Amino acid sequence: MSVPLQRLVILHTNDLHSHFEQMPKISAYFDRVRRLWPADQVLTLDIGDHMDRMRPETEGTNAIANLEIMNATGYEAMVVGNNEGLTFTPDLLSAVVKNHARFPIIGSNIIDMATNQTPEWMQVSHILEKSGLRIGLIGVTAAYQIYYELLGWLVTDPIEAVEAQIRLLRPQVDILIVMSHLGLRMDQRMAEELEGIDVILGGHTHHVLEEPLLLRGTYICAAGKYGQYAGHIELAYDSAQRRIVELHGRVVPMTAEHEEDSSVAAMLDHYRIAGAAALDEEVTQLRQPLRLDWYGESPLGNLLAAGLRRWTSAEIGLVNSGQLLQGLKEGRLTKGRLLDICPGPINPCRLLLSGADLLQALEESLIGEFMEKPIRGFGFRGEVLGVLCVDGITVELDSSRAPYERILAVYVGEKLLELDRDYVVGTIDMFTFGSGYLSLSRGKEVTYMLPEFIRDILASELRDEEAIVQSQSLRFTDLSISAS
Repeated sequence: MSVPLQRLVILHTNDLHSHFEQMPKISAYFDRVRRLWPADQVLTLDIGDHMDRMRPETEGTNAIANLEIMNATGYEAMVVGNNEGLTFTPDLLSAVVKNHARFPIIGSNIIDMATNQTPEWMQVSHILEKSGLRIGLIGVTAAYQIYYELLGWLVTDPIEAVEAQIRLLRPQVDILIVMSHLGLRMDQRMAEELEGIDVILGGHTHHVLEEPLLLRGTYICAAGKYGQYAGHIELAYDSAQRRIVELHGRVVPMTAEHEEDSSVAAMLDHYRIAGAAALDEEVTQLRQPLRLDWYGESPLGNLLAAGLRRWTSAEIGLVNSGQLLQGLKEGRLTKGRLLDICPGPINPCRLLLSGADLLQALEESLIGEFMEKPIRGFGFRGEVLGVLCVDGITVELDSSRAPYERILAVYVGEKLLELDRDYVVGTIDMFTFGSGYLSLSRGKEVTYMLPEFIRDILASELRDEEAIVQSQSLRFTDLSISAS
């Protein structure tokens, strides 16, 4: 007599980025699936970047909102994404996970440099039982090693980490799942190079796989971003053959008309209020408004550039105006308002940049296609690149001239810019990855400064009356306008 197939449903999300408005829909869908299937046949996983500090519910509660809503939704494990790992300090993340997560956090390629062990609040892997099956979970995150070392973590090669865990887990489990916050290309490489993985659940590059990819016996699935979809996999396992014999996967749109879980919606309302209350803390009282212009020089942009120069002890400060979303009115300024205008988890950095590369970026900053360029990823949370805001230099230009010929002179202090000299520049990490201005990625001796965000630097500058006065001074002079 043949043995009946053992069936399992896997529900998965990735890259929510604190789009809490989707969570009541996701929770309702997950609950409906659990009502249709026996409870022990449903497994619910998140593949990282659930948290995003641009959202007041996350920032104002130190991500308690995320974890408690995940608890209520019934998640059974998550992997650390770069938004969790790099935008929170390890101490803060440890405290909130220990006190609020009722599910394991998996970090198979994360090592605490102080102990040379997996951080105590993480698990290197996890085995659970569903539908009479032993299921092994491996969780890996993208190895932004330079950044993680500044936070005290060693993030090892994820492919090597998965390979090591396969050797340990494969003899113990029926089904092996890799929770991969690595991106689609890495998932494909993993499937092609490593034996023994049944399913890869992906994220990080925000890709949607409407149906699973099948590569060398491994199924690859992913559910996009922002909770726009929930992933749904149904599989059948034949214990006689010791393998998956059927697997069907899809993504389910979480549209506006989708049913909502009222209890999760109520929790969200609670954390929205709690987050707003926490962020109502006063930063300073502004004596005057500070204007912002994405397409021209403005005091608020100058102030941030000056703050970066001072924070990094540099000769020159550079930042794009698009990092800031709005100007500021005079009067009481709160943490919440600062988050509104500067939401990106962008860090300051210090580097050496040649005068020639600086000049190229300044020229490009005057070209419309650069000003209007939309940026995706790299922590950017704005609409367009905008212009370059600067400090420590003054620029004379003629806007009537052809692109790349508009700058007549650049002064560093009182001296003319030397094209073959390297200058110490305080700027933002985004530029070092080639985003925005390619020439700024050619900097040398880059030092990233964590955990501060540029809004922390802006807050410091906004408390300095002299800095605000200096921000009114023009850095750019258009001689074509002066002549007319």
